[in-house]
Amino acid sequence: MEETKHIRIKEFDYALPDERIAKFPLPERDRSKLLVYRHGAVSEERFASLPELLPAGALMVFNNTKVIQARLHFRKDTGALIEVFCLEPVSPHDYALMFGQTGHCSWLCLVGNLKKWKNGCLTREVSIGEKTVCLKASRGEHRGTSHLIDFEWNDEQVTWAEILEAVGELPIPPYLNRETQESDKTTYQTVYSKVKGSVAAPTAGLHFTERVLAGLDTRGIDREEVTLHVGAGTFKPVKSEEIAEHEMHTEHICVQRSTIEKLLAHNGHCIAVGTTSVRTLESLYYIGTAIASNPDAPEEELHVGQWAPYEYAERTRPAGSRDDERPEALTTVQALQHVLDYLDRHALPALHTSTQIIIAPGYEYHIVEMMVTNFHQPQSTLLLLVSAFVHGDWRTIYEYALDRGFRFLSYGDSSLLIP
Repeated sequence: MEETKHIRIKEFDYALPDERIAKFPLPERDRSKLLVYRHGAVSEERFASLPELLPAGALMVFNNTKVIQARLHFRKDTGALIEVFCLEPVSPHDYALMFGQTGHCSWLCLVGNLKKWKNGCLTREVSIGEKTVCLKASRGEHRGTSHLIDFEWNDEQVTWAEILEAVGELPIPPYLNRETQESDKTTYQTVYSKVKGSVAAPTAGLHFTERVLAGLDTRGIDREEVTLHVGAGTFKPVKSEEIAEHEMHTEHICVQRSTIEKLLAHNGHCIAVGTTSVRTLESLYYIGTAIASNPDAPEEELHVGQWAPYEYAERTRPAGSRDDERPEALTTVQALQHVLDYLDRHALPALHTSTQIIIAPGYEYHIVEMMVTNFHQPQSTLLLLVSAFVHGDWRTIYEYALDRGFRFLSYGDSSLLIP
C-alpha cells in the first residue's frame, strides 16, 4: 500500500492540446473511433464493430445512471447571478424518494458567486405547465467545499423532478468551455440511462446505439446494469504531489441481486463499460470481504473506503499461497457469494451502499477482465485506474491516440482495453 500511496501524479501527465478535446459529439454515436489495446498491441477500429471484437457469450456491465439537470440559477435583487449546483440529496437521502418529493427538500450543493449571497433566501418563479410556482433556496451549514441548501416551493402537487426539468440546466463538463445547449440533453445521456442521480455522464456509454446493443445480443453477450451516481468529484483534480494526500469522492451505488447471480454464472468476471462501472464492480469484491468479517453489518457500513483494497491485501495472502501466516484472501466467487447470501438473509432485491475506492498502480483487479473507456485528463485518478488495468502501459495507448487524431474526454473517442 505504501508504494501505491507514494505514486507521484506528475508521472501521469501528458500534453493534451485544447483542439484535441471534443467539444461536441459526432452526429452518429457509434461512428466514433475505437482504439483496441490487446495484450500490448494497439490497433484502430470503429465503435460500431465492438460486438465482433468481444468474446461470444461474455457478460458486459453498464452503468444505467441518468444525468439530472442539476444546475439552478437565481438572480438577486441586486442583479447578481447565483448558481446552485445540486451534488447529493440530503433530505430525503434516497434518490428515488428525492425526485418524487413535493414542497421541500435539501441538497448538498456547490454555490457559484457565493460572496454575493451573504444572507437571506434566493427566489425565482418556475413555470410548470399552466402553473407558476415560487421556488426558494436557503443556505445552511458549510460542509467542506459545499453547502447544505434547503429548497421550498409553494405547490404540494409539484415534484422536485418537475422543478429540475423546468428550470435546471444539464451540467456538462467544465473542460468543454461552452454553455450547455439543448442538444446536450440528448447527447449527454446514454441510450440506456434510467435512474436519475448523476451530475456527470458515464461517458464511455455515450458511444452505444441500439444497433450496437443489438449486435451484442446477436453475439450472445449478456448485458447487466449497475447504478453509480457520478458526482462532481469525478472532475476533482489531484493537487497533491503524491496520491496519499488526495481524498477520493464518495459515490452511491446500487447493484441488483440478479446482477450478482449473473456475475457468479460467469465465474465472477465481466467486461465493464466505463470507469464508473469498474469502480462499482471492483467495490463488490471488498463489500464481500467486509460481509465475510461481519455478516450482519448494515448496508451503510459496507461502504468501501479509499484504501480498503490495499489494506485487505496487506492483511491477507494471495489465494493458493501457503508460505505466509496471514489468512488467505477470498476468491472473487467467494466474495460475490457472500454478497448474494447477505441479500438473501436480509430479503433485499438490491444492494445499496457507497464507494470511495481509488484504483491505482498496485491494485489487483478481481472482476473486470476487459474495459471500454474514453480517454481521460492528464494527472487524473481515472488515468491511474487505466494504468493499473494495463499494467503501467498507458503511455503506449495515449501516444497512439494522440498520434492518430483520436478525440479526447467526454465527447471524444473510445478504447477497448484487454490487458
